[in-house]
Amino acid sequence: MNTNEVEIILVEDNPDDAALTMRAFKSHKLGNSLVHLKDGQEAFDYIFHGKEFHGRQFTDRPKVILLDLKMPKINGIEVLERVKGDSTTKHIPVVILTSSEEDPDIKRCYELGANSYIVKPVEFDNFSKTVVDLGLYWLVLNKTNQ
Repeated sequence: MNTNEVEIILVEDNPDDAALTMRAFKSHKLGNSLVHLKDGQEAFDYIFHGKEFHGRQFTDRPKVILLDLKMPKINGIEVLERVKGDSTTKHIPVVILTSSEEDPDIKRCYELGANSYIVKPVEFDNFSKTVVDLGLYWLVLNKTNQ
């Protein structure tokens, strides 16, 4: 693996959820190439070479983007719409990992091309297991054409 390769992009504004997600990945040796972005604006900047990450080499597509919906600045639906609407990023799998169980959110995300929609479990153990299962599926089991 290229040392600059990013396999997972985590877009999550809640620091506790982000820390739990990163801890679960690291405890199962899945978090070595994870980038945590704190809101939708950072996601835009990182993925589309915005100001904060200008000059970054994005040579390998990440294997998955884990995306929260309810975020300040730019929400997750806007990020999903931009990622799936751009020819250079539309093939990156996007998994919605959110607390929203609202039917309109679920429907809209799938209409925009989300690959999966997961509601975050409330209990710590269930949350950790869900995150690890997601990581194992998207990093180990899922095959891409990269």
